[in-house]
Amino acid sequence: MNLAQQYAPDYNPIDLVEDIFSSKSFEFERRANNEVVIEVQGKWNNMLLFFSWEENMRCLHLSCLMDIKSTIEDRSKIFELMALANEDLWLGHFSYWTEQNMPVFKHAILLTDENETILNQKISQVIDIAIKECERLYPVFKVVLTKGMDPKQALYPMMMETLGQA
Repeated sequence: MNLAQQYAPDYNPIDLVEDIFSSKSFEFERRANNEVVIEVQGKWNNMLLFFSWEENMRCLHLSCLMDIKSTIEDRSKIFELMALANEDLWLGHFSYWTEQNMPVFKHAILLTDENETILNQKISQVIDIAIKECERLYPVFKVVLTKGMDPKQALYPMMMETLGQA
């Protein structure tokens, strides 16, 4: 028996993910004992949240797929945009799902023997971060992936500091 199996928790964090979304009346699809998918209505478009639990590593993985299909041939702009966007992230990263031709936000959490309340809070925080980052960068990804705009030009408005209130 390896060390991860020796200290494997008796819970499945996918159950906690289901509880979080059930309490908010979201619908989800449990694809397997260790996988669940939830569709979330965002500010700009729907996002698909995919959770996967790797018991041996004790790792919960989250992918948040933005529904933006790329129509440009030059993928170098897409990868430049992801590199620039990832520079400002503290948690998670943007990637590109080539099979679906869409950007995706990814993050993984290594889970320790914390109580269920703390795990619930951790998972809820990661969900919030993923959704906020996808919504924040959705317009930028949209103009780069569908119009071919230069990534630095697309990100420029986000780099300006705003003062005061409108």
